[in-house]
Amino acid sequence: MRWLDALAHSAEPDGDVATLMAIAYEAANRSEFATALALWGPLAEAGIARAQNNFGACFAEGLGVERDPMLALRWLTLAAEAGDPVGQRNLASVFLKGEGVGQDGAQAATLFRFAAEQGDGPAQDMLSRMLLDGAHIPVNVVEALRWAMAAAEHGIAAAMTRIGMLYHDARGVERDPAEAAHWWRRAAARGDADGQAMLGEALARGAGVARDPVAALAWLLRAQAGGSALAAAFLGPAHAALDAAGIAEAERRAAAPLAGLAP
Repeated sequence: MRWLDALAHSAEPDGDVATLMAIAYEAANRSEFATALALWGPLAEAGIARAQNNFGACFAEGLGVERDPMLALRWLTLAAEAGDPVGQRNLASVFLKGEGVGQDGAQAATLFRFAAEQGDGPAQDMLSRMLLDGAHIPVNVVEALRWAMAAAEHGIAAAMTRIGMLYHDARGVERDPAEAAHWWRRAAARGDADGQAMLGEALARGAGVARDPVAALAWLLRAQAGGSALAAAFLGPAHAALDAAGIAEAERRAAAPLAGLAP
């Protein structure tokens, strides 16, 4: 998880605080973390929860300062206790990884839930994953689907791929190949490599979507380039279904900018 992902402007009081937060955020976007820290530090000391999160995030990742898990834990805890959803999400990640504190997946899930209930998309996605994984909290497929749907509303592609898998595997819902393909297509267009792999496989078989061997191979090649481990099992048959001209066209599509593809 990227610590400074989607750092929003503070929900704290308007005026000078909001202005300073905005200036610091702009500096962080330019990777000028020393400047951002010089602004966030006093705000964090003054009790501004989002500044505490951002300050802690920099210590967690070593952005503009030496990496310090203990200081990260201190500031993220303050942000989380103040109710900041990003602070709750980032502190959850600390507990999940066991950085500066003993690993505690159950506590991580609790914090992800706090943030998810406040509408934080990445936290909703992580909670959905944990509810399916069952490594730290009991499996609850219905809840996992609900939170994945919520995360998908924020445009989180991995959640869309997960929804497609739930429809594909008939977990928490009736099996629906068309609905699975729909979600995989949305995820694929947003760059999720596993979504691209599953869309490619669906197009190769005509499962829930019209069969299209060229598009199938194109998506599978893109998925492989994106690091999806799912693509490898499907690539051989996808190649075998095409002649040289079809393979060349698939390779051309796979190399095209993703922005030019229909969602």
